[in-house]
Amino acid sequence: MPAPMIAPSILSADFARLADELAAIKGSEWVHVDVMDAHFVPNLTLGLPIVQSLLKVTDIPIDCHLMIENPGRWAPPYAEAGAHNVTIHAEATDDPIAVARDIRAAGAKAGLSIKPNTPIEPYLEILKEFDTLLVMSVEPGFGGQSFIPQVLDKARIVRRLVDSGELKLLVEIDGGINDDTIEQAAEAGVDCFVAGSAVYGAADPAEAIRALRAKAASAAPRLR
Repeated sequence: MPAPMIAPSILSADFARLADELAAIKGSEWVHVDVMDAHFVPNLTLGLPIVQSLLKVTDIPIDCHLMIENPGRWAPPYAEAGAHNVTIHAEATDDPIAVARDIRAAGAKAGLSIKPNTPIEPYLEILKEFDTLLVMSVEPGFGGQSFIPQVLDKARIVRRLVDSGELKLLVEIDGGINDDTIEQAAEAGVDCFVAGSAVYGAADPAEAIRALRAKAASAAPRLR
């Protein structure tokens, strides 16, 4: 079975030293990049030029989480640039299937993200068009928020569909993941864990990644 995947979030990194901050997480499965447009969410972070620069200085697969309006227009260029996984929000588009197909055609895996208050049931039928489901365990927009455990029911529903063979999908979670919460998420069926301050706030980010991975593996037999 697959080992737990840890995806450190550079939203918690030192933006003046991004190349060094990427080097500090060597050994992580993905690096998570939050793209926010100050419209879909009330914050502004970074965009395609920064992602293109990151791709030049790391071989860690880049996981782009687009918290933006009009993802049909903006998502494919991230795939074309070389991002490994490009995730859009269900709430940001009326045609998520078309966007997913465009992302895949441009060379990346396609992810669908849902906010904490968005139910998963209306999207179960279209998840076969996606490679990743990103369950938000905080309200998107800012790092450092507290984990919302109620969202884990969504992960459990999708885990059952994956385990039964009805879906082939990676279950990812983002928001408030740390030593205290990663075990809950792993037990609920999550495969990939986005961690910001839990990694970049540690004295040794690489050791923090190893510790988080071990905790997830101990909590979920399928991840050992």
